[in-house]
Amino acid sequence: MSEPQSAQQTPDAAQHRMRPARLLFEPEAAASDPEHFFDLESIEDPGRLLDRSTELALAFRAAADRATEFQAIAAAQLADPRRFDRMSIAAIAERADWSEDYAKRMVDFGLELLNGQPPRE
Repeated sequence: MSEPQSAQQTPDAAQHRMRPARLLFEPEAAASDPEHFFDLESIEDPGRLLDRSTELALAFRAAADRATEFQAIAAAQLADPRRFDRMSIAAIAERADWSEDYAKRMVDFGLELLNGQPPRE
């Protein structure tokens, strides 16, 4: 699935974004075990454990940041006054379980992204 054209990064912004580590598939049986997390518990070498857990932490942060950008884009699109089914800030906040102030900031951030401005760091 490709990104919306208006959400594509500028070359400078894309260079600043860290590439997330590849997340390994968690089999259903392993995922149901609370002690099992991406096979980290089986790594005995503390150096390797630090390296892999750091990769995972960075990958999850990058994924969360990217998901937040898409939330902002969606919020901005839903608030667009040109839409016949435009949602109010209050309705967006309720739907996303945000405060109205946060919803307003997300709409503004989404507009920045849609207008091609690089994401704020």
